[in-house]
Amino acid sequence: MGRGAERGRGPGRRVRRRLPGPGRRPAGFGHRGRPLPDGERLTTVATLDKTRFGAMSMERPAVVRTPEGRWRLYVCCATPGSKHWWIDVLEAGDPAGLADTEATTVFGGPDQVGVKDPVIRVMGGRWHAWVCCHPLDEPDEEDRMTTAYATSTDGLAWAWRGTALAPRPGAWDARGTRVTAVLDDGLACYDGRATKEENFSERTGLARLAGPDGRLVPEGDGPVADVRYLEVVPLPGGGYRLWYEAPLPDGSHELRTEPALSGGGGGGRGRGCRPGGRG
Repeated sequence: MGRGAERGRGPGRRVRRRLPGPGRRPAGFGHRGRPLPDGERLTTVATLDKTRFGAMSMERPAVVRTPEGRWRLYVCCATPGSKHWWIDVLEAGDPAGLADTEATTVFGGPDQVGVKDPVIRVMGGRWHAWVCCHPLDEPDEEDRMTTAYATSTDGLAWAWRGTALAPRPGAWDARGTRVTAVLDDGLACYDGRATKEENFSERTGLARLAGPDGRLVPEGDGPVADVRYLEVVPLPGGGYRLWYEAPLPDGSHELRTEPALSGGGGGGRGRGCRPGGRG
C-alpha cells in the first residue's frame, strides 16, 4: 500500500477493526460524526444499535446532506435468520438527532436479493443511488454481488434503473463488483473479487460513468489498491480525504484515513484517489 498505508497506522488514523470470516456478525453500528478539522479525530454524537431496527447485524451506512441542509443516514440491516439485507433511512436536523428519529425502509429488497452498502449522491437536482445486490437464489453462493442503479426525486421513493456494474468473467472482479464511491467528475471506486474464497478480501478498482443511466465502465485491467470500501470525501479547500478498510495479518480489517490532492480527473487514472497516493 505504500507510505500512505504506513501513515494510516499512526495516532488518530487507526479507527476500528472488523473481524474476519463468513460467520462475522457485528453487534451493531456506532455512528461517529462531526469530525474535528483534521478529519481524523472523531467525536461520537449518536449510537445506533441493531435492536432498534430489528436487525441481526448492521454494516456500512451512507451519510448524506440534503439540499435543505438536513442529515440523512441510510442504514444497512440484516434480516434475522436469513442472508437477506434491507436499507432504512433516518433523517434529522443535525447528526445527534439521528439517535431518536424514526426509521423508514427505502430499499426493502426482494426475497431473493439482499441490498446493502449504498452510495447515494445528489447531483443535478436528482438523487442517485448505487446499491450492492447479493443474489440469494443459490445456497452458499450469496457472496456474489453486482451493483444496481436507482434514481429518486426526494431520496425516499426510488426507481430501479438496472445494473450499473457487473462482474466480468475471467477478470479480477469475476465474482463481485460493489461500488463504494462516485465523484462529481464521473470517476468511481469499487470493490472486486475473483473467487468465493476472496470474500472479505476484496480489492479496490476504478471505473467511470458511461452516461446518464448510471452505468459504470471499469478502467484498467486490475485493482489499484489492496483495500476495500474506499470512500472519497471532497474537502472545502480542495483535494480529498480517503477512508478505507485495510487488511491486517490476522485477517481482520481496520479503518484508515489519509488526504489526497485530487480526484484523478484527466489522464492520471485516479492517482489522487489511491490509498498511499500511488501513481
